[in-house]
Formats: sequence, C-alpha cells, structure tokens
Amino acid sequence: MVEAEGAFERIPEPALREVLAELDRLYPDADCELRHENALQLLIATILSAQSTDVRVNQVTETLFERYRTAGEFANADPAVFEQEIRSTGFYRNKTKSVLGAARKIVGEFGGEVPDTMEGLITLPGVARKTANVVLGTWFRKPVGVVVDTHVGRLARRLGISPQKDAVKVERDLMNRLPRDKWIFMGHAIIWHGRRVCAARRPDCANCTLADWCPRNGLPDC
Repeated sequence: MVEAEGAFERIPEPALREVLAELDRLYPDADCELRHENALQLLIATILSAQSTDVRVNQVTETLFERYRTAGEFANADPAVFEQEIRSTGFYRNKTKSVLGAARKIVGEFGGEVPDTMEGLITLPGVARKTANVVLGTWFRKPVGVVVDTHVGRLARRLGISPQKDAVKVERDLMNRLPRDKWIFMGHAIIWHGRRVCAARRPDCANCTLADWCPRNGLPDC
C-alpha cells in the first residue's frame, strides 16, 4: 500500500510493543494539556483547540472560564461578544456556534451536565469522535476510543501503525493494535512526542529514541 509520504511499512508487533514501552518511559505523566477543572471546561477548550494551539486556548480560557461557569451561562452568552472573547483561537464564528449550541443542548437535553457517553457527546454541535474521546478519556476515564489529532495521525503512519489518513480509520487501527488499557494514555503520549520530537516538517530523528523501531527513520520524505 502506498501513501503520499512513501511506501507504508507495517510495524511488527514486537517492535510496536517496544515503541509503546518507550513512550511510557518518555512521558509517564502524559495527559491533556488543555487546562480545565470540570468536564464542561474540557469540552469547550477542546472545541476551541481546533486549528489552534493548546497554549493559545489556555490563554483564552483563563479569563473565559471566570466569566462563564455553567452550561447555562454559556448558553445565554451574547454571540457577538463571545466571538470577540475567543477570536484569537481562530475560526471564531464557527466555534461560537458550536460552543453556545453545545451548551444549549446540554442544558435542554442533558440537565446541564456534560454527557458521559460517546453517543451523547457526538450529538452536541461541534463534537465529533476526537473531542468526545478527549472528554471521555481525560475527564471520565473511559477508554471508549483513541484521540486522533494531526499528531496522532502523522505518527500512526510514520510508525507503521496505520496507513490511513481519515481520522476515524486511523482510530480504528489504533484500537485494533493498542491494548485497551493504554488507549487513553497512548493518545496523549503520542501527541506529546509529535509536539516535542516528531514534528510534521522536520522530525528530529537523530534524537528520537523511537528511531530504532521506526520504519520511516532517516528516509528523506519522512
């Protein structure tokens, strides 16, 4: 099977186990880097993080979460004002519709509480499996799936775990190849490695401790 970055080489199971063990050693404290104190804050921060950085979102939510504390307060927010409050995260008009729409649905259909199931979460505006997995895994500690963002998708291909580019298909492959009790942790650990070492344009292969098992190590089109 061939993809845009070159021939896909599936990582053997023994090597994959070594990769998982090394990620565990490198990032024992890997967790979501979006600041939050409850499920609602995590949900909103994750929606805001689309096409943005966690650093930027944390800067915005530092004051946002002081101003709005409940789903009802978000639901009643003035859209024009809210747009300006989150403007720096990008795509602020769509994000405003998603956040306020999700808050209204949480109030109207879930008694003001963030649902703790995949089925309930993906009914909320702006929420697909990635956002739902962040909330379910990070806050509710439910290993329902694996978080797949751009970092996870990239590393899943480079490490030979999945040849797919569609996030849902990548997640399916990860769920098939990773132990279920590692789904939550490994989602975060892979993200951390993607941010710190295996960057999109200039992966630091020379200093990557996963290099011995990585099928793409040293290739010019990595």
